[in-house]
Amino acid sequence: MSAPEHDFDPATENSRAFRDALGRFGTGVTVITCATPDGPLGITANSFASVSLDPPLVLWAPAKGSSRYPFYAAADHFAIHVMGAEQSALCDGFARSGDAFDRFDWHESAKGVPLLGGCLSRFECTKTAEHDGGDHTIIVARVTRVATRDGDPLLFFGGGYGGFAAAS
Repeated sequence: MSAPEHDFDPATENSRAFRDALGRFGTGVTVITCATPDGPLGITANSFASVSLDPPLVLWAPAKGSSRYPFYAAADHFAIHVMGAEQSALCDGFARSGDAFDRFDWHESAKGVPLLGGCLSRFECTKTAEHDGGDHTIIVARVTRVATRDGDPLLFFGGGYGGFAAAS
């Protein structure tokens, strides 16, 4: 038997209830990196999606209230790293601090973008459009280079990291 349903209007209910409801959607975990005048910057995000295969487009949505937001809004080039199951420490590092690079393997791309090593997939991107998304900005980008490997994904659900188990 399933738990009782909580039915509400997100405009009038507290924002925590809405956030908890959104947290019921399991997602992959990414770290987005860009170069800034002060050095490399990273942020953990789950607001990532594919948009188009031809041309190769993806999107992500940084929060306007984040102290790191101005740097991502200004970045024409960035990289999206899809995290493997063993990379939760990397995600925690960039969730807490944008300059956690000294603890992880990385190098710069030809465009100066910091690229993290060991990810399941890495998408080097050039921004093509921005759209208002309420308290976030939706950034659409063309993928210019991809690196990928086999492995299990790191997933996010209900405020925590986990793995994938096939349905029986």
